[in-house]
Amino acid sequence: MGVLIKNGRIITAIDDFVGDVYCDGTTIAAVGQDIDANSGDEVIDASGQLVFPGGLDPHVHMELPFMGTVSADDFETGTAAGVAGGTTSIIDFVIPARNEDLMEALAAWHDKAGKAVSDYAFHMAVTWWGDKTKEWMRRCVEEEGITSFKTFMAYRGAIGVDDPELIEVMAHAKTLGGLVTVHAEHGDMVVELQNKLFGEGKTGPKYHALSRPPAVEGEATARSLMMSKMTGQPVYIVHVTCKESIDAMIRARMDGVNVYGETCTQYLLLDDSVYDKPDFEGAAYVMSPPIRPKGHQEVLWNALKLGALHTVATDHCPFNQHGQKDRGKDDFRVIPNGAAGIENRMALLYTYGVLEGRLDLHEFVDLTSTRAAKIFGMYPKKGAIRVGADADIVVWDPAASGVISANTHHHNCDRSIFEGFETKGAASHVVVAGRVQYADGDLKVERGAGEFVRRTVG
Repeated sequence: MGVLIKNGRIITAIDDFVGDVYCDGTTIAAVGQDIDANSGDEVIDASGQLVFPGGLDPHVHMELPFMGTVSADDFETGTAAGVAGGTTSIIDFVIPARNEDLMEALAAWHDKAGKAVSDYAFHMAVTWWGDKTKEWMRRCVEEEGITSFKTFMAYRGAIGVDDPELIEVMAHAKTLGGLVTVHAEHGDMVVELQNKLFGEGKTGPKYHALSRPPAVEGEATARSLMMSKMTGQPVYIVHVTCKESIDAMIRARMDGVNVYGETCTQYLLLDDSVYDKPDFEGAAYVMSPPIRPKGHQEVLWNALKLGALHTVATDHCPFNQHGQKDRGKDDFRVIPNGAAGIENRMALLYTYGVLEGRLDLHEFVDLTSTRAAKIFGMYPKKGAIRVGADADIVVWDPAASGVISANTHHHNCDRSIFEGFETKGAASHVVVAGRVQYADGDLKVERGAGEFVRRTVG
């Protein structure tokens, strides 16, 4: 039995036409007009609706052990929430502890990810440099289908790397043809500011943001890009939040550096006034880097339009306010960093990007799906509506409306950082691997149905 989507306005990064899409098994078998259904096919009438490639979120953390606890969404609940919002594939991060065997960590992540309801790939975090690291990186690229490596310039002493280690990662990734992704914050300065503020009796969530000011991110971004230039290794800067980082990336690109940039919906839509919420509610917004003061948001929107930023992700890493975030009620330094967002990404970007004239529909598809698929070696299997591509498709009702709330979201956590945000436009149907897994509010996912996507270089 196939799935036939009829009479929708098909939008890709370059196409815009009214037509049909026929899914046979897990792939797209035909795209055109007047495609006839076969006996037993499921037919979706998409008249008056938009048809997009399934969303790809290149930055999520499902079931992540972090800061003494574990993020609240596992691979089943997290990918299910993504499907409800139109995201049909993710790239998660294998994050070994310092001195842990990277291959042992990879095996643990594969075990956890077996619950995923939709397809997933991995970045491998290189959290330390030792005698075996080169061989582990080679195995990732040549044997394991993992072609991108994550590095943290923050979290020193835990998962962060120092400059000599980062240089080693970049230099070896260059020989493998891989891509290095960078969390850019000056880790030592963050620790200094954290301890200074806490020593002054400043313990609330707002001081998390003040301990990681834009200058700390901008400096680390510029430093990583200098290393990129010196080693000749392309880099992808994750969760860019501020003007300082955008400026550094534009300067580097003008100097010939091959750099990609990612931001997240929260940095486009929130400002640092969220940390002033009473009764410890500001802790829901504690993440790294933090939400920035007003003014940075418009810089990020403009950078998306300019092409200085290439993707919009979520850094989905939720923690419950009760039982997790409140561990840091008396010390902002131990509030688990992260928030939920995978279900809301596409609706928010459509509402506040497309409908407010900041993005056109092609840019919307590019930023939520196609560009990440191309950067990370998943295109045209992902990010495309074309014959032979994976049958991951979103039918989008532009007339739908909603209000985001923790009371109704599918995230497995008790807070939404977008509580009360109104949205216009939503997925009416989501086809994942050729099966309708979301239809008019009914989520019909299957535990373990997702598959690992192996990637190659070149």
